[in-house]
Amino acid sequence: MMLYPAMNKLTANVPNRYLLVNVVARRARQISQEAEDLGEKINVKPVTLAIQEVADGMLSVAEANIVIKNVE
Repeated sequence: MMLYPAMNKLTANVPNRYLLVNVVARRARQISQEAEDLGEKINVKPVTLAIQEVADGMLSVAEANIVIKNVE
């Protein structure tokens, strides 16, 4: 099975796969919420849009405001 965009293109902007999942999920929720607030219908899934933003270099870890905490 071939994935588009390729994982190496995604990890160029978000270096860790697990962090990539968090960044994409957070952005997808933002996209969904913005569309709901504006009353717009989204024809493409929010996760697909978020992944495309990462692949295009429009979204990175720094822009996602993710704070990594040590849990001890």
